Order: sequence, then C-alpha cells, then structure tokens
Amino acid sequence: MFSLVFSRRFAMAHRLLADASAKCAIPHGHNEVVTVRLVATRPLPLDGRANMVESFDRAKRAWHGWVDDSLDHALHLAETDPLLGWFRAHEPQRLGRILLTPGDPTTEALACCLMSKCNAFLAADGGRLRCAEISIEETPTNTVRFDGDPDAWLPAAGDRWWRRADASVNDL
Repeated sequence: MFSLVFSRRFAMAHRLLADASAKCAIPHGHNEVVTVRLVATRPLPLDGRANMVESFDRAKRAWHGWVDDSLDHALHLAETDPLLGWFRAHEPQRLGRILLTPGDPTTEALACCLMSKCNAFLAADGGRLRCAEISIEETPTNTVRFDGDPDAWLPAAGDRWWRRADASVNDL
C-alpha cells in the first residue's frame, strides 16, 4: 500500500489541570511537529499517466492551510478551564484562537482531534484518502503516535469542531 506522509511545524501553548505535575498547570508553550500518513480509501492501480493516488499539493492544501492559519500560535485549553471565562469577559476577540479539547489538552487528545480534523478535510475533498496515522512531536524527546479510530476516543455527541472541514478550533 502506498502512503503519503508529510509534516508541518506549529507553535502552541497549553496547560494541563488534571495532570499531577504542577509544572504543566502553568500555561507554557511547545514548538510541535505534526506528521500525517495518508492512505487511499480504495486500491487504485497506477494508470500509466499520472501514477499517483493524489498529488501532494492537493492532499496537503486544506490541512496545511488550517495548521498555518488556525492551529499555529493557538492556546489549547480544556473545555472546562477557568481561563476560558476570563477570555470571554476580557478578550472575546481572541476566542477564535483558543483550541478546546474535551479534558486536558494533552498531546494524546490533540492527536485524536487532529486526526479527526484531517479526515474531515479529506472527506470533503472527495474521500480518496484517509489519515491512517498521526504523530505529534511535542519536544525533541517526546512524541505521541496514533493509528486508531479517533471517534473511539473522542466524545460521540454532536458536530464538534474536529469533525468539520472548516477553520474552527472550538465550538464557541
């Protein structure tokens, strides 16, 4: 099976409230690298002309645009983080730059949300590809790799931001 694999770097900040480490409860940042592995949703023989399932340009266009314009320099918070109330009251214009996760915005939660978002973009573009694996390098020594079904890990209810092929990073 052929795979298309590409990466994108982004900067982010988050804090983990449920984590036992007080160090991670203080907002802090990471420069992360997200790598996706895409596979064809059905076997496509090489046609003797283009000889590809999809061009890299088309396969990455929506994804890279979203990472660059919506994910890069976003603040990641849990949906229940009290900082969200502060932003609502004092800086509501910044709410669109706050990525919300169900529970703490760990790299594991982010991997599931991002894989689901990537698959939404791919489905909206005809569904010829799907994301089979995602990895997020949080630091040079810590990486989370996920190759399952993100819907098995994420809340099932509703049309959440990670299931939509749009620029959203929350449902505010």
